[in-house]
Amino acid sequence: MIVLKMLADAFHEGGWGMWPILFLLMITVSIVIERAVFLRRSVIDKEKLVALLRSQISAGNIQGAIKVCSGNSTPLTRIVQSGLMRANRSDEEINSAMEEAGLRELPMLEKRTGYLAMLGNLATLAGLLGTITGLIKAFAGVAGVDPSQKATLLSKGISEAMNCTAFGLTTGIIGLAAFAWLNGKTQNALDDIAEVKKNVSNLLFQAKAALHG
Repeated sequence: MIVLKMLADAFHEGGWGMWPILFLLMITVSIVIERAVFLRRSVIDKEKLVALLRSQISAGNIQGAIKVCSGNSTPLTRIVQSGLMRANRSDEEINSAMEEAGLRELPMLEKRTGYLAMLGNLATLAGLLGTITGLIKAFAGVAGVDPSQKATLLSKGISEAMNCTAFGLTTGIIGLAAFAWLNGKTQNALDDIAEVKKNVSNLLFQAKAALHG
């Protein structure tokens, strides 16, 4: 409760400049939560998936491999499934099908993450703007007033400036840190997709070679 009261007092002392920063913070947090949940649901154990697909494809059971993918619906399995559904076609058609599916799925993985860096920078700049306006208010306010009130007005303006600075920097750090974290998670997912696509292509090629051999 004490901490909450301190935060509420700091927010109040920060003046109007705190509101745009709070708005940016709310957008940042909502994007982070949505992306974290989406990426968590999109993750699958690639080693286990490839092992299951290898056993099915090696046995000539393409339908079984398709069922493995359809039973674990993620961007990765949907891309692989599109290639498996054309397993009786040429290698070029299989790869083309997976590439086409990738064009639908990959943007969903990267969606909105890039906004976090922009929001972090905007929050920092909004804090700087609040700092400048607070200082202007502080020094303009002391002009022509009673000397006994100058110290109070000056400290009030400086407090507003510093609170805006702190809130803006904190929000900016959250946005940029979240961007780096989610970007790393997204890149790992993209690398897994590229690796499994190549593995499936090779498995299908080997199965065809064994069949015709």
